[in-house]
Amino acid sequence: MRPRNDFALLIALLVTTQLLASPQTGGASPAQQQTSAASSQSSATSTSQPNAATDQSSSASAAAGQLGSANVAQNPDASDNGVFVFRKQVDEVVLHATVIDNKQHMITNLHKESFTVYENGRPQPITSFRNEDIPVAMCIVVDNSGSMREKREKVNAAALNLVRSSNPNDEVCIVNFNDEYYLDQDFTSSINKLKEGLEKIEARGGTALYDAVVATATHLKESARLEKKVIFVVTDGDDNESAETLEQAVRRLSAENGPTVYAIGLLEGEEHVRHARRALQVMCERTGGIAFLPKTLDEVDAISRTVAHDIRNQYTIGYKPTTPKDQGGYREVKVDAKASGYGKLTVRTRSGYYAGAEAPSGTQ
Repeated sequence: MRPRNDFALLIALLVTTQLLASPQTGGASPAQQQTSAASSQSSATSTSQPNAATDQSSSASAAAGQLGSANVAQNPDASDNGVFVFRKQVDEVVLHATVIDNKQHMITNLHKESFTVYENGRPQPITSFRNEDIPVAMCIVVDNSGSMREKREKVNAAALNLVRSSNPNDEVCIVNFNDEYYLDQDFTSSINKLKEGLEKIEARGGTALYDAVVATATHLKESARLEKKVIFVVTDGDDNESAETLEQAVRRLSAENGPTVYAIGLLEGEEHVRHARRALQVMCERTGGIAFLPKTLDEVDAISRTVAHDIRNQYTIGYKPTTPKDQGGYREVKVDAKASGYGKLTVRTRSGYYAGAEAPSGTQ
């Protein structure tokens, strides 16, 4: 993930200026000074390289470095500068779950005893439980391809209303993508800054949806200080430019404690509508989110508010797996809920995760 190229040129200029301004130290040999200058020049050159599939992870790390890591002692009740930050216990898997009844009504008043968590079919001990609105780190990822030109005004307005309807302590970033992807606004709670990020419209080119989602997930993992993470995607077409495949993207999204994906697919008239619909549904269902497929653009704003309501009314359930994480591999997850006075309850959460290190992109 990287800002646009004008930022990279500015970085290169600053590095060059610093080199020219630095005093020569008597203890450094000419060879050492030459090596240091070459290293700095190499760093500046790599910053300005165009986006490519092979440097997705390094690009995301570069953007993440702008904010720095928030790897501090983990404490579910910690606060950071007055803002509540949920931090998981060591070795804990954290699930964000939505519960609905058989009439599709959201149920928000259950207790820890109502839930049972299964990993690979085995019950797991629940080690933490919260039933409250927890702030999220959310990335809004918007299609900037040519076909979106006439739709962006309403999409941008809906995205801002999503933020306004969410927790005021949320931190949000903006990623615009076509055949490339750009971090046009890093994490902030400023509506004005988010508006500016959304207005960086260059509607052209193809649709590299999977690449954009993978890079965004990496940025969330490396840069977000809030434990709960969400990706909100709006697109009107099938992916036709990504180096990543759908299967590879889903593996990346299935990393331990990875983001929940919500998506709006404006696919009416799309040539490959069936494939595009399936891609959005798979990414959302595997991560515990929802794929919305409206028939008209006018529905987008109401959907954005529905997403905000869903995010703000979830249970946060932590458990310590009975199978050690260092054994690795994919773990299937299922959560059941039962409570007196309710009929059949359905729990929507991620369907599984890769224990330990993130699954490689190209593995099967």
